[in-house]
Order: sequence, then C-alpha cells, then structure tokens
Amino acid sequence: MSNAAAPSTEQSSQPASSRYSYFVLGVLTLVYTFNFIDRQIIAILSPAIKEDLGLSDSMLGLLKGLAFAVLYTTLGIPIAWLADRWNRVNIIAISLALWSGFTALSGITTTATQLALARIGVGIGEAGCSPPAHSLISDYFPKEKRASALAIYSLGIPFGQMFAFLAGGWVLQELGWRNAFFVVGIPGVLLAIIMKLAIREPIRGAQDVQATTVQPVKFSQGLKQLMTIPTYWGVIAGVTFASFTGYGTGLWIVDFYRRTYELSYVEITVPLALLNGVAYGIGTYLGGYLTDRLGKKGKGAYGWVPALGMLLTIPCGWLSLWSPNALGAFLWSAPFLIGLGMYLGPGFSLVQTLAPIKLRAFATAFFFLILNLIALGFGPLWVGALSDIFAADYGEVTGLRIAMTTLAAFSLLSAGAFYWTSLKLPADWAKATGER
Repeated sequence: MSNAAAPSTEQSSQPASSRYSYFVLGVLTLVYTFNFIDRQIIAILSPAIKEDLGLSDSMLGLLKGLAFAVLYTTLGIPIAWLADRWNRVNIIAISLALWSGFTALSGITTTATQLALARIGVGIGEAGCSPPAHSLISDYFPKEKRASALAIYSLGIPFGQMFAFLAGGWVLQELGWRNAFFVVGIPGVLLAIIMKLAIREPIRGAQDVQATTVQPVKFSQGLKQLMTIPTYWGVIAGVTFASFTGYGTGLWIVDFYRRTYELSYVEITVPLALLNGVAYGIGTYLGGYLTDRLGKKGKGAYGWVPALGMLLTIPCGWLSLWSPNALGAFLWSAPFLIGLGMYLGPGFSLVQTLAPIKLRAFATAFFFLILNLIALGFGPLWVGALSDIFAADYGEVTGLRIAMTTLAAFSLLSAGAFYWTSLKLPADWAKATGER
C-alpha cells in the first residue's frame, strides 16, 4: 500500500504538467470509449441475435442489462476499495484487457446461457474502469476544472457508441454478428498495454491540498461522512433516473428503427453513429463547460443545468419515437441526445468534489453500484418486458414504441432530483471545500 504523505515508487512525486494531464485524460477517454463500445455492441447486434437464437424481448433485455450489471456493480465496491489503496493505472489496464477478452469470446457463443456468461465476464472487467479513472482525473485536475475534465472523459460514452454503431453495423451486415464481437474486442487488449506503459500514478489529493497534509481516512469514518452529504444522494438519484432513460433508449434503439421503419442495418447505424458522436458529444461537453463557467457565480448550476437538459429529453424523445418517418425520428433524436448528455460532467464531478479525498474511488463505485444496478440492470429489461406485454394487444412495433415512451417518466424524475440538488448544493460544497 502507498501512503499519500510519502509517495511510493509507483507514484509520481512531480506535479503533472498541463500538457501531460490532458494526455492522461485523452488516454483515459479512449479507454472509456472502448468501455462503451463493448457495452453497446450487443444492442446493435440485438435484432440478429434475436433471430438467430430465437429470443424474446424480455430475454434480450436481460442480456443487455441485468446479466451485465449484476457483477459489474457489486464488484465495483471491492475494486474501488483497492483503487483507494493501490496503483490505479494497473487496475484499469488489467480490467480493460479482461473485458475486451470477454467481448471477443461472446463471438463464439451458441446459446443464450453462454452469451449471458460472456456478458457477465464483460461486466466483471468493466467494474475496474470508472472508479479508479475518476479518482485519477481528480488528481490531475483541480476542482475548478473537474467538471470539464470529467465531461471530456465522459465523451467516451458518445464516442464509444458512435464507433460501435459504425463498426458493428458494417460488420454485422457484411460478416455476421459473431465477427462483430471479435472486431471490437481484440483492440482493447492492445490498448491496455499502451496505457500501462504511458500513464504515471499521481499523488493522491495533490490538486486539493498539499500532498504532505493528506492523511489516510479510515474506511468507516469516510463512509459515515459520505452518507451524511444530502447532495451526494441527490446526484445519485438524478444520474440514476437519467441513465435509466439513456440505457432504456440506447439499448433498444436499433430494434426500434429496424421494426418501425424496416431499414437496413447500415441505414440505421450510420445516422445513429453521427448523432451519438456529434449531438450526444455536444451535450456531454456542453454540460461540463456550462457548469464550470456558471458554477463560478453559483454552485447550484451543477444541479439546474442537467435538470434543464433532462427536461429537454421529454418532448424531443416523444416526437422522435412517434415520428411517421425515419427522417423525423433521426432529426428529433439530436436535441434529445444533447439534453441527455448534459448531466454527465456535472454529476461525476460533484461526486469527486464532495467525497473525502481518500475515498474518491469508493464514492464513485458506490455511486455506480446504485446507478448501474437500477439503470443499466433494469432499464433495458423494463423496456423489453413492457414491449412483450404491449405487443400482445398492439403488435411488436407499437408495443416497443409504447414501452420506450414510458421512459419520459424517468427523465422527469431526474430533472426533479437535479433541481433539488441545486438548492442544497451551495451548503454541501462549502463544507467539502471550504469555499462559498
């Protein structure tokens, strides 16, 4: 174990330059991009898997969400405990190699059970990504730049989805769904080696206080402190409900276009790749940029900016889902994705700023435990189960439309949670940082 007061050989004792800090951020963003490529790919291949293996929408929802999320969320806690004490670069590199390998193995599965086991393996690997990555970023960037830095890191979500749509759609149409898993899985193993060689482990808390003053915090003491921060729970609620909408939509969107408008895979995945890479990317960066700027005048901006973004998703999502043609559905998806991306930077940065320095990885893991168990675990399953129910009376096309429309309720809950957080945040921010 390393001590923050006396950096070990696995830590860099020199302050990071601005250029190197952004290099690290770029590498971590690329890692997160692979994280979401491997997470998203099953949604793109979903119609072909459904046809080949003869699965119901409920079973597809289980494969897309809960099979992945159970160990992904529960293992995040012990991995984060380790990340608060051990070399975070090593943890991320090992995790990246593991989840990439299981993604590739998904291509040789022949039954739903085998595919579920492979998805569980992907979830085990991905559990070691964001908690240590968020902690690393917080040691390379001061709190005044953290929302922007974590918004850039969060660009891994839209970029990952963009590349997954592009690669997955083309490979699916030309080579079949099994080869798509190989194409997106194998490069991640190579990236793990590059990351291990290129990134240094920084001193914990160096961007918040003098490194010599950072003392280890007892686990029970830090956990007790975390549980008494009202806005920490407000952020968890806001991000969880927002992600429920995001996962419920994103992991069923290819099925929606395929069934509703009878488009080819490439006709679906190319527009969705551009929408996720551009519109979702703009929303993700805009959320972090606006909150860092507006937050200088009032810390409540870290809550009300994402609240406005989630309100935007409600009418735009409805207009997209019920458009009479594919062009209208694609066009209304743009403002939907801009609004959906705006919570990522502010939400993630608040967790890091409000948490005790020595428990940052744990704070993120606990945050992801609730977020992903509910949103990723049950968001796709919610849509799939309701789709089967409504299909009995309205058919598969309308049944899926109705099921996805219900996600607007979770967008509204998210907006309410973020607005509540904006009211309570100034006091909690002052307690955590000494600033007002």
